[in-house]
Amino acid sequence: MPVTLEPIPLTRAAFQAFGDVIETTDRDHFAINDGYADRFHNLADLDLTEQQGKPLVSIFRARPRPRPIAVDMMERHPLSSQAFIPLCQTPFLVLVAPAGEPPHPDNLTLFRTNGAQGVNFHRGVWHFPLLVEKENQQFLIIDRGGEEKNCDLHYFADDIRGEIA
Repeated sequence: MPVTLEPIPLTRAAFQAFGDVIETTDRDHFAINDGYADRFHNLADLDLTEQQGKPLVSIFRARPRPRPIAVDMMERHPLSSQAFIPLCQTPFLVLVAPAGEPPHPDNLTLFRTNGAQGVNFHRGVWHFPLLVEKENQQFLIIDRGGEEKNCDLHYFADDIRGEIA
């Protein structure tokens, strides 16, 4: 029987073990450009290994998955963090499990963003691919490119899986 996952609100405190919440708040905020712009400074701890490779900036355009969503796998990036910054004010879901041993549906946490929040997964944190609820949601992605493999996949057994209603 699948473990049914219910989303909880995304907060910095609740997400701290998995990465950073990227949002414009009063923290690390100051005026620039003669007061015509505000800089929300250093919002995520980007982590790229010192091996060969380089930072990548990409845009993803995502589509919703049919419901219920079968959670049959998780992925992680062992060589870098991975940041997802929404380019629209539309909530999305973030499914994570702690870094380390392969995850189990019992240790998954499902978050719902407020639409203005992004996330930066710490290196090695298990997560499900992008989960959007509206058609063609776009995200600015910052991660690592290079010759080395930077994506591990873990598939759950057929009788051990999660489900998002």
